Amino acid sequence: LLAEKVEQLMEWSSRRSVVRMNGDKFRRFVKAPPRNYSVIVMFTALQPQRQCSVCRQANEEYQVLANSWRYSSAFSNKLFFTIVDYDEGADVFQQLNMNSAPTFMHFPPKGKPKRADTFDLQRIGFAAEQLAKWIADRTDVHIRVFRPPNYSGTIALALLVSLVGGLLYLRRNNLEFIYNKTGWAMAALVCRFSL
Repeated sequence: LLAEKVEQLMEWSSRRSVVRMNGDKFRRFVKAPPRNYSVIVMFTALQPQRQCSVCRQANEEYQVLANSWRYSSAFSNKLFFTIVDYDEGADVFQQLNMNSAPTFMHFPPKGKPKRADTFDLQRIGFAAEQLAKWIADRTDVHIRVFRPPNYSGTIALALLVSLVGGLLYLRRNNLEFIYNKTGWAMAALVCRFSL
């Protein structure tokens, strides 16, 4: 039974770094023994009608962390990342007496979760690095967080350079405006007061 559970979780994890769970899956793979693996569960409410913007932001960080674990060389069947959405597992929220989302919980391989197995979101925040530190404290699994690159600054600079280059090309026969001292003074004042 344990081997089947681990094999099923590994198969799901190979397809997606965060395994979606409903009430039945949660009871079978997270709550029911035997278990020789840790499970990190994010309890959330991602449906648009719930209007939980914090849930969406926390989910993005959680996905970054889970992907960092999935693609790391230390990836093993000792730790799994799962998510229980309120609309898919309201019974789980009731069973655990939860009335807020998002909430992160660690379910250890043996026994029930202790107080420290619930992540203190209000005090620490939900950055992937903070979650990784908490997971390391609870499971001795160290995850190095890899964030996807952000190219927005590079794209903005390339757009600006091409815009200026295009303007100079269009005005190539009449470039006296470059030598206009009043124009440069106005540009300097605008730059000075906009910073």
